[in-house]
Amino acid sequence: MTVVPLVDLQSVTRHVELPNGSTLEILRGVDLTVGPGEHVAIVGRSGTGKSTLLNILGLLDSPTSGEYLLEGEPVGRLRSRALARRRGDDFGFVFQQFNLLQGRTALENVAAPLLYARGKQFWNRNKLAAQSLERVGLGGRLDTRPEKLSGGEQQRVAIARALVRGPRVILADEPTGALDVETGQAIMTLLDDAANETGSALVTITHDLAIAARADRQFRLADGVLVPIHLDAPVAVAENATIAEAPSAGNRAARPATAAQTAGLTA
Repeated sequence: MTVVPLVDLQSVTRHVELPNGSTLEILRGVDLTVGPGEHVAIVGRSGTGKSTLLNILGLLDSPTSGEYLLEGEPVGRLRSRALARRRGDDFGFVFQQFNLLQGRTALENVAAPLLYARGKQFWNRNKLAAQSLERVGLGGRLDTRPEKLSGGEQQRVAIARALVRGPRVILADEPTGALDVETGQAIMTLLDDAANETGSALVTITHDLAIAARADRQFRLADGVLVPIHLDAPVAVAENATIAEAPSAGNRAARPATAAQTAGLTA
C-alpha cells in the first residue's frame, strides 16, 4: 500500500518581478516530499529562500509555477477561504522569536488559535490550551505572562500554541536560534516527540547543523535549489561535522567537507 505524503512539492519555483523590470529567482524547481511522522531539516545561508519555501509550505505564499500537493490534494485549486481553513486546521508554526502576545497569559496565548476554530475546539479552547501547556511541561504556568518566562519557557508556550489544534504539519523556522544549546536540544526533543506521537510531518528550517542532524533527512537550499545532503549524527560541534550531498547519477561519491562550507553557511 502506497502512503501518500503529507507534503509534496513538485518542481516548485518562486519568482519576483523587481521595480527595474528584472526577475529575481528565489526558488528554482524545488522537489520535496515529507511523510507522516517524518522530520526533515533544511539548512542554508540567510537570503537563500528558506523563509519563502516555508511560507509556501504553510500556505502563506503561492509558487510561481510547479505543484503543491497536500495529502494528495492540489493546493492551487483551493480558493482563499479553503486555503485559510487548511492553514489553520493542518499547520502549526514555531518561530525563532516566539511571537507571543505580550500582556496575555500563557493560557491565553495558546488558546488564541482556537478562537478561529469551530464546534468543540472553540468551546473547549481553554481546556485544550491547558492540556497543550501540560504536555510541554508548563501546566503550572498557565497564568504567567511571557515577560515572566525564560526564553526556553516562552518557546515551550509557542510550541504548545502550534500543537493545540492537532496540526498535520509542524513548520519550525529557526526554533532554537534564540536559545542556548542545551535548551535548544530540549526544544527539538519536544518537537520530535510531538511529531512521532501524532504522526505529524515536521519541517525545520535552521542554520544549526547540530539541530539539522537530528532530522530523518536533511537538505541544503542554495541559490534557490534544494539538494539532499547527509549530516553525520550526532553532531557535537558544527564546525567538526562532515556533510555530503546524497548520491545522484552524476555524483555517486561526494567528498567530505566542512559542514558549514558544504551546507552553504559560509561564503
